[in-house]
Amino acid sequence: MRAVRGHDRDAPLDDLVVEEAPYPYAGEGDVVVKVRAACFTPDELTWPASWVDRAGRPRSPVVPGHEVSGEVAEVALGTTGLSVGQRVIGLTDWNRDGTLAEYVSVEARNLTPLPADLDPVRAAALPMPGLTAWQGLFTHGRLGIGQSVLVHGAGGGVGMAATQLARDAGARVLGSGRARSRDRVLELGAEEFVDLEQPAWEEAVGLVDLVFDAVGGTVLDRSAAVLRAGGALISISRPPTVRPENGRAMYFIVEPDRDDLAQVVDRHRQGRLRPLVGSVRPLAEAPDAFRTKSGTAGKTVVTVA
Repeated sequence: MRAVRGHDRDAPLDDLVVEEAPYPYAGEGDVVVKVRAACFTPDELTWPASWVDRAGRPRSPVVPGHEVSGEVAEVALGTTGLSVGQRVIGLTDWNRDGTLAEYVSVEARNLTPLPADLDPVRAAALPMPGLTAWQGLFTHGRLGIGQSVLVHGAGGGVGMAATQLARDAGARVLGSGRARSRDRVLELGAEEFVDLEQPAWEEAVGLVDLVFDAVGGTVLDRSAAVLRAGGALISISRPPTVRPENGRAMYFIVEPDRDDLAQVVDRHRQGRLRPLVGSVRPLAEAPDAFRTKSGTAGKTVVTVA
């Protein structure tokens, strides 16, 4: 099969190429997915997990990409819940070859069915931002109806998903970012926009029940001061070093989860969650897309089949 592969951990982008690779092996609990579209995270080849297996042993070459939409091509012995030909979407394991390939082996529990009326290209942009936002808001943040949430980085992929999901859940949403993202954030449902380029942005916030941080730095440090008693500061950028006096603070990394992803897909199907797609590129252009993605808005979707 054709796949994007990297060979050098020390210079991962320099030798990223599309080449022939072995067809993936499906172990117990796995399915092989015929990839229709896939997405990647620009810095994923700098993650230690990208270059080792689950036992910590080095592996090379590696196939990047962790978001996938496609059809089940093969079901391994002992795997249940999915069938050959079924349309699926999912977020794959960090320690295994990824989705920028014609086929990928995935744990079945990391996939959820993709309804026939959804575009697989747009859907490929859902898993990483959608799951991250869902788990940050509801699994870890415990956001409820009538509560207030400040979403830092609301103009980015995860922030946009969080803004839409929080509003859909009946929360009051304040979205922060640079001034250029104001219109987009308000259009997605934030009641107020907080300009982080203003020196005293905390004054525009007041107190909130939850801060969902996708920015980090001093923004994260200053966010503990805007939490109500009993509130939560949840970050995906780094562990909080300034903790609220009467609340929780934590850092988390998104995890594949079939049930959570099914909730995300359902909201997308109903028009309540729109993924941010920046560009669509064929598999042959994926190495170039990796090298030029940083700093551009929206997910780059790589079409395969």
